[in-house]
Amino acid sequence: MAARSIASLSLSFGLVSIPVRVFSATESKSSIGFNLLHKGCGSRLRQQYICQREGVVVERADMVKGYEFEKDRYVVFTPDELDALETGARHTIDIVAFMPMGAIDPIYFDKAYYLAPDKRGAKPYSLLTEAMRKTGTCALATWVWKGKQYMVQVRANDEGLVLQQLLYADEVRSMADLNVERTDIRPAELTLAEQLIEQSTVEAYDPAAYQDEEKQRVLAEIDKKIEGKKITVSATAERPSEGGEVIDLMAALKASLSKSQAAAKKPAREAAPRKGAKRATEAATPIRRTARK
Repeated sequence: MAARSIASLSLSFGLVSIPVRVFSATESKSSIGFNLLHKGCGSRLRQQYICQREGVVVERADMVKGYEFEKDRYVVFTPDELDALETGARHTIDIVAFMPMGAIDPIYFDKAYYLAPDKRGAKPYSLLTEAMRKTGTCALATWVWKGKQYMVQVRANDEGLVLQQLLYADEVRSMADLNVERTDIRPAELTLAEQLIEQSTVEAYDPAAYQDEEKQRVLAEIDKKIEGKKITVSATAERPSEGGEVIDLMAALKASLSKSQAAAKKPAREAAPRKGAKRATEAATPIRRTARK
């Protein structure tokens, strides 16, 4: 199925305006849905909205949206007025500065989108993409979307431009509030830790090399339940201790390094298909299970 754009905008680059279309870059496929059922008959429950004043069920057709400007006082908006608020926003992504690619801490990254050139936008789109690749820079821009102004990063990858929504400073908690304890590190400990890191370093992250093993485990347990089997906690399941385990740090580092070196010496071989390998394809889409009667 062809990708569908969620908006048509203009990317402002100096005096150049680049027509672009916006596409969602990600979609969540990791959740397993459990529905609420009536314990007595097993039927699915339906959510209802109750009027706090009259105590009656309110149907969706009788609902309106309002903004609370004082305690329990609201100004009500019609659907046309809500549409006017949305359409009144600027339909542009305005670049305000350029900076090195690694200048923004990833902790500020929120949702990602793809930008594709719209009609008559291919030439300036390609120019901006190649210029940022050559200079190793990304762009900082503003974007008004659904009643909120976002700070965004626009960066170039091998295929084109990516728009990354950024969180504001007050949306990111300060780690200073955690009062992280500082301890002294011995040189020998640091050397072993550096060797372990070097031994385990890879060139890049390959997302296709990893699967949601926890989701596969849960789906397998759900299948057991469907077959009428009882789900029990595995005897081998480990739970972290309350205060953490006191270990010999040097011994643990040496053992980890030895294990990593031994794994690196093993000849590469094709992994044999394991039982339940079908789960790898099932993990690609969210699955909602319903109980069989």
